[in-house]
Amino acid sequence: MPEDQWLEVGPGVFQRRYEPLDVSIGVVLGTTGATVVDTRNNPKEGQEILADVTQRFHLPVVAVINTHAHYDHTFGNQVFHDAGIAIYGHHLIPKHFQNYEAPHLKKVQEQPETEPDKEWGEVVLTAPSRLIDQECTLDLGGREIQLVPLSAGHTDTDLAIYVPDASVWFLGDIVEESGPPMFGSGAHPLGWPEVLKELLTRIEPSHTVIPGHGKPISREFVAEQQQLFGLLAKHIRHGYEQGTAPEQMSFPSVLRQLWPEDFLREATIDGYAQLGD
Repeated sequence: MPEDQWLEVGPGVFQRRYEPLDVSIGVVLGTTGATVVDTRNNPKEGQEILADVTQRFHLPVVAVINTHAHYDHTFGNQVFHDAGIAIYGHHLIPKHFQNYEAPHLKKVQEQPETEPDKEWGEVVLTAPSRLIDQECTLDLGGREIQLVPLSAGHTDTDLAIYVPDASVWFLGDIVEESGPPMFGSGAHPLGWPEVLKELLTRIEPSHTVIPGHGKPISREFVAEQQQLFGLLAKHIRHGYEQGTAPEQMSFPSVLRQLWPEDFLREATIDGYAQLGD
């Protein structure tokens, strides 16, 4: 997809996939303004979103929603905050920032040569200004948008976004299409299949789902990933009960087709830690 192309995924709802990292950015148009979903990896990229949206849709940005806390979805927040735009996100994002993103940011800013691709020199960690701790429906720019805080899965800060009059979901990295789902900072591989199972009770076959990375997907795609996460959780629990070291775990080919060995090992370490709590 050309970088300057916005895909209309539902009436007045758009997705654009930005490089690096093939990050999904969403736009929900209302009568008086636009709501942006996620802000990318640094203020330069956040500013690019703000300029692209206002030039393409000729509406002011009235709100931002973060799907979760990870840097590639939140490190552009400061651009929108500085412009006086409300940012909505899961209520545990500030805690997640403190535990994970802040130490990572500090290390890269002090030693930029360690991860030069990040371009984090100007990042000011900016949490959402409106913290969501229960399901709610907001009128943003004249458009109803439902926000659904999820149990711990990809992180403990995952927030599902649903636009009811367009039948479109933005799910962040709780599902991924263009690459394997990541077990990054704060991942809960044992809870992940249950989160997807609960979402599947709400997602209908006619709905469109926008993953955190990749092209729009169907309910069937989400159901297939849920089954794989369930199988992964089963193997992690079995390995823990048998006392198998993470590096000695073996997984069926159906899981290795989705996840590289190092991803599966990281999921096992995370799962064992949760079982030991």
